[in-house]
Amino acid sequence: MANWVVFVASIACLIRVLHASVGDADPVYRSCIQQCEQSGCVGDTCFKNCKFSTNNTIDGPWYMQEPLYRQWKQWDCKSDCQYNCMLEREKERERQGHGPVKYHGKWPFKRVFGIQEPVSVALSGLNLAMQFHGWLSFFVLLYYKLPLRPDNRKTYYEYTGLWHLYGLLAMNSWFWSSVFHTRDIELTEKLDYSSAVILLGFSLIVSILRAFDVRDEAARVMVAAPFIAFVTTHVLYLNFYKLDYGLNMKVCVAMGAIQLLIWAIWAGVTRHPSRFKLWVVVLGGGAAMLLEIYDFPPYKGYVDAHALWHATTIPLTYLWWSFIRDDAEFRTSNLIKKVK
Repeated sequence: MANWVVFVASIACLIRVLHASVGDADPVYRSCIQQCEQSGCVGDTCFKNCKFSTNNTIDGPWYMQEPLYRQWKQWDCKSDCQYNCMLEREKERERQGHGPVKYHGKWPFKRVFGIQEPVSVALSGLNLAMQFHGWLSFFVLLYYKLPLRPDNRKTYYEYTGLWHLYGLLAMNSWFWSSVFHTRDIELTEKLDYSSAVILLGFSLIVSILRAFDVRDEAARVMVAAPFIAFVTTHVLYLNFYKLDYGLNMKVCVAMGAIQLLIWAIWAGVTRHPSRFKLWVVVLGGGAAMLLEIYDFPPYKGYVDAHALWHATTIPLTYLWWSFIRDDAEFRTSNLIKKVK
């Protein structure tokens, strides 16, 4: 059942491997930035924050300091120079008949109210809302529609706690995706990477427990412990030692491939009544992943392949939670029959 999160979290791990790009190696672009940092202007556009030093402070009273909201978003002189020089250079390239190129590993997006990738932010927010809707509907189904155990008023479904935690981790991941697309800095990048890795690692645990029908608590702890230790070590390594993009890519691909194999085998042998929903999610996620492989520059500076991928995850997320609810109903029905 965690096939869908494989695509979401794996892509989140892979898509932002930043390297030197054609755009930031352009001598005209570099010259523009150098002149901007000295003059505070790009063409007729000048920036007040270029009066500030690189650490966003100047000598003078408090009211002359850089505004707090700009400090948080790190829109300093260098950032504004890079952004506006990029726009000017892209206008020149368009007049010369050339297509867009990447700058510092990213396509040339146009800001809206200071947001770097407004469409991806909006779609990440919609995905967050869809995850919340799915988790809430799952909660309502279990505690208000399906029967509870008469002795302790707990659910019959053995994987209730796991899916609750999955929902929280998924919402957390989409939240930091929204933040990262709003402003790409080291902190937001690490939070986005970490949340995606944690979600992927937990999904691997869920795939093993559900596919092999592990219901004993002691057995669950034995299965989960090594994966929790590994993911924790990896997250600490990325955040406090080295943000190694290559290593992170290998870790994400390995965890994703293992659980895909597990769920593919399970879907092939199970008689689950909603297994076809799982296949739709798997095939749909595979098709959506082609948008990440076939990367293209943002249309009008706003919508690129990654933004479209965000759009495809919305209906698939709805179907994914529908499958989880079906599984809860299926397992509950079987357990009640056994009790009777």
